[in-house]
Amino acid sequence: MKRVFLIVLDSFGIGQMPDAAEYGDRDVNTLGSVSESLYFHMPNMAKLGLFTIDGVTVGEKAEKPLATVARMAEASKGKDTTIGHWEIAGIRSDRPLPTYPEGFPKEVIDEFSKRTGRGVLCNLPYSGTEVIKEYGEEHMRTGDLIVYTSADSVFQIAAHEEIVPLKQLYEYCHIAREILQGEHGVGRVIARPFVGPAGGPYTRTSNRHDYSLMPPAPTMLDVLCENGKDVIAVGKIQDIFAGKGITEFVYTSGNEEGIVRTLEYMDKDFEGLCFVNLVDYDSLYGHRRDVDGYAKALGYFDEKLPEIMGKMRPEDVLMITADHGCDPAYLETTDHTREYTPFIMYGQRIVPENLGTRKTFADIAATVVQYFGIVPNFPGESMLNGGNNIE
Repeated sequence: MKRVFLIVLDSFGIGQMPDAAEYGDRDVNTLGSVSESLYFHMPNMAKLGLFTIDGVTVGEKAEKPLATVARMAEASKGKDTTIGHWEIAGIRSDRPLPTYPEGFPKEVIDEFSKRTGRGVLCNLPYSGTEVIKEYGEEHMRTGDLIVYTSADSVFQIAAHEEIVPLKQLYEYCHIAREILQGEHGVGRVIARPFVGPAGGPYTRTSNRHDYSLMPPAPTMLDVLCENGKDVIAVGKIQDIFAGKGITEFVYTSGNEEGIVRTLEYMDKDFEGLCFVNLVDYDSLYGHRRDVDGYAKALGYFDEKLPEIMGKMRPEDVLMITADHGCDPAYLETTDHTREYTPFIMYGQRIVPENLGTRKTFADIAATVVQYFGIVPNFPGESMLNGGNNIE
């Protein structure tokens, strides 16, 4: 019974890609920045081979890494969560998803307001914590919805949980998702609930939900399902793929719960993929320029690695990667950064080797399906080398 546990450390980039300047990024390196923190400590990832990956100049290199490693280049045009995960799952996106640096056009906002029966505040790119500081009081007084975006392809709706109950906020997101198709098909509509007394201070809650576009082509999730395999989603994977190709899912409140749920699934019998997103690196630390917080969160994952690895069965494969960067020390913006990502593949049957730099995240999808004996049909190449690096 084969199982693959694919864990995405959301935003854990390892150095800028050659085309980073085209995305407004210069001299960005999430791993490099975080390694400067006094709290940076990843001895178990070091043993697996993290610091032996192409281009990584920090950390102590393991003489005999325990895992197969590679540096992954993003072939798609973008640096956001949706496109990154889609490419990991086998879809190359040759056109970037739309962004709105001046806010959403009048026809979109008018239609959204008409269908929700509520006014709209802000409609500009904004920090999620700053937007509720500035517009939270007016929202509580009027009931108008706070709509904002960022450099990413997102339509975000912030609302106080006592003014707009969660069920209603999620329905508003469904409405926005129906409106935002075609020309205005943003990658994600995001519910951003918050709490706090009138006048503030306000705090965002863990009841966030993402509503992604439907993937435009079959992914490895669909292929696995069609071949009778289980596809278990942990964290926001269910939202990113709009539920498509997923047989079971569980939402999480953050990294700690994500790891707990993963460990629980490791104790269960299933054959297929457990696809995990650990979002805190991105949402709590990268976007908020919290270098030390990012380092501590990586350290926590590293501390849990021996427990994860200890639960692995002989046929299990553990894969660790990321979907983009979000350099917390980059001062030009607080947005995602165009970076290479790490790939680490460990298992009792995996023969360790360094596979250099890969051309696309989609190599991961090809690797996963080949491990289950399915012929890959993605714009990527399997990293199993025809099975030569499996004992």
